[in-house]
Amino acid sequence: MKYYILAGEASGDLHGANLMKALIKEDKNANIRFWGGDLMQAVGGTLVEHYKARAFMGFTEVLMNLSKIFKLISLCKKDIKNFSPDVVIFIDNSGFNLRIAKWAKQEGFKTNYYISPQVWASRARRVNAIKRDIDAMYVILPFVKPFYKKHSYDVTFVGHPLIDAIANRAQVDERVFKATYKLEEKPIIALLPGSRKQEITKMLSVMLSLIDNYPKYQFVIAGAPSQDFSFYEPFIKSHNVKFIPNKTYDLLSISHAALVTSGTATLETALFKVPQVVCYKGNALSYYIAKRIITLKFISLVNLIMDREVVTELIQNDFNKARLTKELDAILNPEIRKKIFVDYYELESALGGTGASAKTAKLIYKSIQA
Repeated sequence: MKYYILAGEASGDLHGANLMKALIKEDKNANIRFWGGDLMQAVGGTLVEHYKARAFMGFTEVLMNLSKIFKLISLCKKDIKNFSPDVVIFIDNSGFNLRIAKWAKQEGFKTNYYISPQVWASRARRVNAIKRDIDAMYVILPFVKPFYKKHSYDVTFVGHPLIDAIANRAQVDERVFKATYKLEEKPIIALLPGSRKQEITKMLSVMLSLIDNYPKYQFVIAGAPSQDFSFYEPFIKSHNVKFIPNKTYDLLSISHAALVTSGTATLETALFKVPQVVCYKGNALSYYIAKRIITLKFISLVNLIMDREVVTELIQNDFNKARLTKELDAILNPEIRKKIFVDYYELESALGGTGASAKTAKLIYKSIQA
């Protein structure tokens, strides 16, 4: 069978790679063409466009790059038509994917969506387009299925693929890891400032301002796969901080605490049982617009899944040195850490266990055989 997969950003690349592995296991003759990243490319198939080409963050940056976006949409449509897949599989990334889905459905292609767009967070009217354009939806967050049910759309909850990604990773020898990256024996505070240049710049400038106040700890930046070392170099030179590229899971596995930019990384950090402070600061105009349309109580996946505050969120003006210091002190407190660990285990239980990618691959393969 022929599969065309559309993924964006580092998290989409990770989940896309695991889905590709499962599809290849399910269908020995799988022919896969995709938009994604390095992890998907390592699995096999044919990469059409890297997600870095579409790494636009916020409303203002999207507006500034509309011409490029429209060219990419046109390229994608032509490539799908030439490949003529048995199914087009969309992974999150709604701004781009829903436009392609509308066209693909009209062209008669079978459409499956793995990892729902965040219609549960804002612009719920998009559900109407999803019901019209998507033949099957596979969701990874437990609260998303009842959301869609309210809108008379039946979706399948398959569990969260991060549980598999973390469970199946190779274990890290802490001594070797620290020696390799010249780390000290002090407890590690991991810094996860995001994957896009704009957010990294905003996040790191505040995160790094805390270093001198915590001499008993070492701070380590988790470098994003989407950015080169040269981008981080000015931050590293001006602060007493270590830098480790493309090893976020290994770093989290030996970290004592973390400062994390809102996104998938908040859930990854929780699954590694690392107490964290969730941070977010965006472009003022983009944040103002988002605040008008997003209806959620929380921004982190941890709190959204648990439907209560498990981790502290410092958003926009609350994300400053004074507040960040206060909240970091809190997650270094042994009594507070005990409560966080209990909440994290409850969170993992709510995510539905292992096998998300395998379940989804089986359902997709079955659907295109019908």
